[in-house]
Amino acid sequence: MSKGINKNTSIKTIKLIQEIGPAMNWNDRKNKQFIEAILALKNTNEAKYFLRDIMTEKEIKEFANRLEAASLLSKDVQYNAIIESIGLSSTTIARIAKWLNGPLGGYRLILNRISKNHHDSFKLGKGLSLSS
Repeated sequence: MSKGINKNTSIKTIKLIQEIGPAMNWNDRKNKQFIEAILALKNTNEAKYFLRDIMTEKEIKEFANRLEAASLLSKDVQYNAIIESIGLSSTTIARIAKWLNGPLGGYRLILNRISKNHHDSFKLGKGLSLSS
């Protein structure tokens, strides 16, 4: 049996572990500290400063592109349009789609929260746009 799984582990728990990956230990001191740091941010400027200190510009752009791809996927935009607009690979977009539709709901949670704060209008390149 895998680490942390025994005969008393429920099927639902096993499926969840398979979805999020058995190596992710959210109770690890460093992981808890990271989550606490994110939750301690109080405004947009604090978030900008923290993210810029902790990540490279390329990493920030990559995460922003993934969130944008999730947003477009949630609006049923086709992979090809997302590839053309954002430049992510089809493999990355497929992975984002998997997580977007997965049981944890992290992308869905954030997309719902930010859509309440913004009017959605997305540029898809070459004169295409998507508005809701």
